[in-house]
Amino acid sequence: MLSYTCKTAIKAVIYLASGTEKGDKKSIKDIADHIEASGHTVSKMLQTLVKRGVINSTKGPSGGFYISEAQKLQPIINIVEAIDGMSLFKECGLGLSKCSETHPCPIHDQYKKPRELIEKLFRENNVLDLCQPVNSGLAYLVG
Repeated sequence: MLSYTCKTAIKAVIYLASGTEKGDKKSIKDIADHIEASGHTVSKMLQTLVKRGVINSTKGPSGGFYISEAQKLQPIINIVEAIDGMSLFKECGLGLSKCSETHPCPIHDQYKKPRELIEKLFRENNVLDLCQPVNSGLAYLVG
């Protein structure tokens, strides 16, 4: 359902939020190495997240990417929307362009329920919610 880039973005934001002290900035290389992702993918995705206000960046020798306390309280859906858009919560499970309530695909009713649950999960959980299990060692960003 989520693209590789979107999954990478969620991991990157959690990494920024979970291990950073106030004012601590991370480079593209730091982030890419920590979440085991391509530096190119991480670079493009971080630029998008900065433009959408999900995270922040500064340039220069002491620059890098960081997340504010207020941004840690934003829902995960903001990351999904910035990278993949919201259409994935409306798309047909089989990829049909004309799938609808009145013209359903064979899995329409079964697919609709889990798709709605996933959207709800991303709306109801904020960045900080996902940092806590990582910080306590109960969850991991790589595996």
